[in-house]
Amino acid sequence: MRRPRGAVLSQTRYASDRGLTTRMTVTMFLLGLLYIAFVAVLIALGVRAIVVLVLAGGLLLVQYLLSDRIALFAMHGRVVSPQQAPELHGVVDRLAALADMPKPRVAIADSDVPNAFATGRNQKNAVVCVTTGLLRRLEPAELEGVLAHEMSHIAHRDVVVMTVASFLGIVAGLMTRFALYTGLGRDRGGRGGLPVGLIILVVSALVYVVSFLLTRALSRYRELAADRAGALLTQRPSALASALTKVSGEMARIPTRDLREAEPFNAFYFAPALAGRGGWAGLSALFSTHPPLEQRLAQLQRISAELGRAG
Repeated sequence: MRRPRGAVLSQTRYASDRGLTTRMTVTMFLLGLLYIAFVAVLIALGVRAIVVLVLAGGLLLVQYLLSDRIALFAMHGRVVSPQQAPELHGVVDRLAALADMPKPRVAIADSDVPNAFATGRNQKNAVVCVTTGLLRRLEPAELEGVLAHEMSHIAHRDVVVMTVASFLGIVAGLMTRFALYTGLGRDRGGRGGLPVGLIILVVSALVYVVSFLLTRALSRYRELAADRAGALLTQRPSALASALTKVSGEMARIPTRDLREAEPFNAFYFAPALAGRGGWAGLSALFSTHPPLEQRLAQLQRISAELGRAG
């Protein structure tokens, strides 16, 4: 199987993209700098943030260790055997062999919202899940493209990346609540000046907003990288593009109530619920967990051209 020039192989046969990898690395670096600056401000204000850090670290550890079980429970997914879903297992078997990676557990969620997700702290503790709505709507080649996208998240340890990236946001959010509800230092020891609690509240809120935007940007880069890796693995970017177009179009036919129930899990999903509805386009893009459909399709079209030249 031929690959485009410049394709970089990871530990599996999934290809990575240097440009996207660089952007993800820069985003993680900025989050790290923000974290260091935030802690430095707290120390300068005389705040003992150890309780917050321990609490946030404990929450993230639980999320990291139990991410597969939490996601399946929240999205009503159930693990199925090869006897229960032979065709689905067959596709996952083929992709795992093609990518030279351990086969993840396979699950199905009883939902008419056409979507899929993958989670797990590593390749040995991973699960890939599709909804019944997705299975009903996609052709075999399209389903393979979606699963290749999802399994690339497992291969590239995206759960670990996003768990680490979300740490600062959790800390800042908890510090904001502490400042609001515990009245941290109402003044500077009676010497006048701005109340310490107010300073902490403002700084924590700003840090939360910046870390939230950086994490969402990282999520969008991650989705583009998964699209690229999945398309290169299967060598059929057109099938993934067809699946994206079909899933995004079908979302408009799903009852709004069902989409709103699915919306909190957008960061996990192959395609976001309520995509492109309402609000200002620019602001919505900043808050989105996924890149715009047009951007994803344009990238897949470029990959198709690369494969054509390489062939």
